[in-house]
Amino acid sequence: MSRRVTLPTADDLFRPTADTPDSPEARASEAPKKKAPVRAVPDAPEEQAAEKRPSGRIRHDEKMTVYVTSEELMEIEQVRLQLRGRLGLAVDRGRLVREAVSLVLADFEAHGEDSALVRRLRGE
Repeated sequence: MSRRVTLPTADDLFRPTADTPDSPEARASEAPKKKAPVRAVPDAPEEQAAEKRPSGRIRHDEKMTVYVTSEELMEIEQVRLQLRGRLGLAVDRGRLVREAVSLVLADFEAHGEDSALVRRLRGE
């Protein structure tokens, strides 16, 4: 037995996360299609399905880095701790930010130029 460590190849590290119909994995696989991701929180009722919701607790395939000041980070942490302490809602910073972004985008979609986002960006 070799004492040399086997590392993954670049193809293993940088492979696509979703099978496309043209990929060798998709052609070689005769297995049934994968099920939808399992959610920790049940989906909203059908009448609210048209309303956009944040992704919640699922595996996220995309990443975005946002830089904040130390004061902004402290405010986010204080809100997170208040949600946990006062309301019993244990959420992480990522979920908190996704919820906030979802609210801002929904307001923008509903109100357009009159949305809070546009007013703040214009400095009003």
